[in-house]
Parts: sequence; C-alpha cells; structure tokens
Amino acid sequence: MLSAALGLATGPSSLVYFTVDSTVIALGYHLGAVYWMLRRHTADAPAPRLRGAVVLYTTITGLIAHFVLEHGANPLPGLVSGPGRLGNWSDFFLHYVTPALVLVEWLTLSPRNASRWRDVPVWLCFPLGYAALVLVRGALFPDFPDRYPYPFLDPAARGYGAVFGEIIVLTIEFVVLALIVVGADRLGTRLRRRIGPRRAAG
Repeated sequence: MLSAALGLATGPSSLVYFTVDSTVIALGYHLGAVYWMLRRHTADAPAPRLRGAVVLYTTITGLIAHFVLEHGANPLPGLVSGPGRLGNWSDFFLHYVTPALVLVEWLTLSPRNASRWRDVPVWLCFPLGYAALVLVRGALFPDFPDRYPYPFLDPAARGYGAVFGEIIVLTIEFVVLALIVVGADRLGTRLRRRIGPRRAAG
C-alpha cells in the first residue's frame, strides 16, 4: 500500500479526518494481510469480511472527496501547477489512487463470497460513529483544532437541521454502497462458478 503511505506522509495526517482514518485502516489491514499470506504461504487474503469494510470505507473516502468536497473537479491539473502541489499529491494518493487500488485488489483477488448482508449495519458503525463523534466533540470542545473537519458536518455554518439532513442522505447512500459491495462479492462468486465448468469443458 505504497500509495496510502505516500498520501499520509506528504499531507496532514490528523485522525480528525475520515480520509486519514479510512486510509490508516486500509494500510493496517493490507500490511497485516501481507504478513499473514507470507507466513501461511497462501494467496487468499485474511479476514475477508473486514476486507469488505475496508473497501467500503476507502470508496466512501474517494466518492465524498470527489463529488462533495471537490464538486467533481479534475484533480490532475493541481498535481503539476498551482500552489500547494505537495498537498495536492497527498490528496490524490488518499482520495483517488488508494481507493482505486483497494477496489481493484478486492475485485481481482480471492477469497470471494465472504461478505454477508448482515455485515452492512456493522460496517456502517464506523462512518456513523465518526459523524457522531465530530458533532459531540465540536459541541463540547469548541477550541478543538479542526473542530468540524468537513463543511457538511459544520452546524455553526448551516445549523443542526441541515447537518442531520446531510447525514441522513449520506447514510442512505452508504447503505446502498455497502449493499453493492456485498452484492458484487456474491455475484463474482456466481460468475466464477459458471465460467469454471465452461473452461474445464473447453
């Protein structure tokens, strides 16, 4: 997970940001996975249900950064021109490269059919818990650095009603995304089962 390490090393790595939290989780999981696979002499990744959660969190990071924070702007020009290019590279590694690599690794490597529909509410505990922690911390400790790290979680600017509305919308989107992760995992298994006999027959 060189991209995750580069992103964390070249930019602000405060754990108040969901981006940093999800990247740390992804980096920790994949470092542990490499150790496990080397030790057990296997190509199957360990803790596959946790692996699904990692996919969900990094995908959330990428989608929120691109569509909500950057409003769909192209990140590439900022890598070669303009101020703060090192920070732009950090954002690029954290918001684009790492989520894409995690997704590709999950889609291409086994095991498959590990995620369960009942994993969805468990997976959502982290992003929802993060939002709750930000709001509680911001209310109790107004002088905390980066009190509200994301504009859509800032009740001082928009009011709690707007913030809770955003959280409800994002929660619905996260549920749909988590269901897609589980569905893709199970669909991939079915496709492999169908393709396997055809290759054997050929």
